[in-house]
Amino acid sequence: MATYYLTTPLKEEDVRQLQIGDTVYLSGEVFTGRSRIHRYIFDEAHTLPVDTSRRNAMVHVGPIMKKTSDGWELVSFMPTSSLRFEKWGALSVEHWNLRLIVGKTTMGKETMEAMKKFGCVHVSPQCVSPNLWHDSITIQGVELFEELGSIEACWQLKLDKLGPFIVDIDSTGRNYFDELDIQVAKKRDLVLKSMGIPEDFTPTKLY
Repeated sequence: MATYYLTTPLKEEDVRQLQIGDTVYLSGEVFTGRSRIHRYIFDEAHTLPVDTSRRNAMVHVGPIMKKTSDGWELVSFMPTSSLRFEKWGALSVEHWNLRLIVGKTTMGKETMEAMKKFGCVHVSPQCVSPNLWHDSITIQGVELFEELGSIEACWQLKLDKLGPFIVDIDSTGRNYFDELDIQVAKKRDLVLKSMGIPEDFTPTKLY
């Protein structure tokens, strides 16, 4: 496992070198996206107001922002679960030319196949730090604020070594959490056997 400091715009070779379990810190220009913007673009046929040749990394996040006399102030920032966006995952990778997606948990088979084909990875936070990343995030602007509202709007951000993130889907189709589940299942069987618990044991359900 290795540690990488990446800066957008990301090149294909930048992400092809990453493997599951690697650590990533991200710098450069990115944009945010949640459910509403995916529906707005893909289901309602609008245009994404972002130059993804420069901002080819997206964060699944609904940041909490505060309006000030000077613009916007970041109050809280924590990526949300990416699996919620699986319906549009492969489309976003292909049509938005994404090289990297930041979000919690993981994504599904179709998105993984698109990442493998086009050269993209998914990374998850290694910590819960919604209020510890402020110094690494600069607000550059916001799009679709009136249409989608503050949480669902497309925020344009500049990052400075934001992280650490773990690569949980790499561009070869490997999934960190899927492989971890296999390891856990094997160890579970060994533990049950060592304790004399039968393989077909079912825990009592509490209601």
